Amino acid sequence: MRPRPARPWQLAAALLTAALLAGCATSVDPIERLGRKAAQGVRPPSPSADRTYRRWGLEAPLPAPPKPPDRPPRPAGATPPAGPPEVVDRVATSDPVVFLTYDDGAEKDPRFVDMVRELRLPVSMFLTDSVVGPGYGHFARLMSAGADLQNHTLDHPSLRGLPYGGQRAEICGQRDRIRSRFGVSPRLFRPPYGRYDRTTLRAAADCGVSAVVLWRGVTTDNGLRFRHGPHELRAGDILLVASGDDDLDGPPLRDRTTRLLRRIQESGLTVGRLQDYL
Repeated sequence: MRPRPARPWQLAAALLTAALLAGCATSVDPIERLGRKAAQGVRPPSPSADRTYRRWGLEAPLPAPPKPPDRPPRPAGATPPAGPPEVVDRVATSDPVVFLTYDDGAEKDPRFVDMVRELRLPVSMFLTDSVVGPGYGHFARLMSAGADLQNHTLDHPSLRGLPYGGQRAEICGQRDRIRSRFGVSPRLFRPPYGRYDRTTLRAAADCGVSAVVLWRGVTTDNGLRFRHGPHELRAGDILLVASGDDDLDGPPLRDRTTRLLRRIQESGLTVGRLQDYL
């Protein structure tokens, strides 16, 4: 019996099958293709997150800080420990961290908020009510970006030598202002100009302050000025980034911060969250 001739639809199906098999034999798996491009020096684009640090003038990303020391939780509204609060300008730690602090609240650059958010900077803002004025919304945005809001008095007077009632009104008044606006009670306090006396410590304790925070280094147009000790960054240093209002011809706050971050990186350090250590 002679075989029947193939029908037209059968011939078309056979040709299509042959074409598909030939294509599979010559095609390159997408993963293999990516490997070939990498071998030829063509790399896939880096994620935008990897370029964030360059956008803010840094040559490398900030290392993540180590896990902070364990501290017993303090319930909200708990009575602070008896006695005056400690006065610190650096933290006793072997962790390779320093701490960035900012005073008053006069400079309200929205790009600084972006900088804090994108670099995940754990900054501490010590606010003065009369300086912040109507700009508390700016600091609400900073708080949402991860900043801590702390106490720097209502009206920025030099507290040393003032009577107890006046000092307590300044410290407790700003504590209450921050609490009413942001729902947080600041535990850290910085006296204006770094000036204080025993009365300041007593008033601060009565206002729930756990630490009076000074600074060991402050930014200047030429870099950093240290108040005492070695003229180099050390682990645990508390640093004050002076605002543009301290030098109207100086660079804006974000540029001062970038310059300081470069020096921190050159020293083999990174930025920690002050509240985690005090």
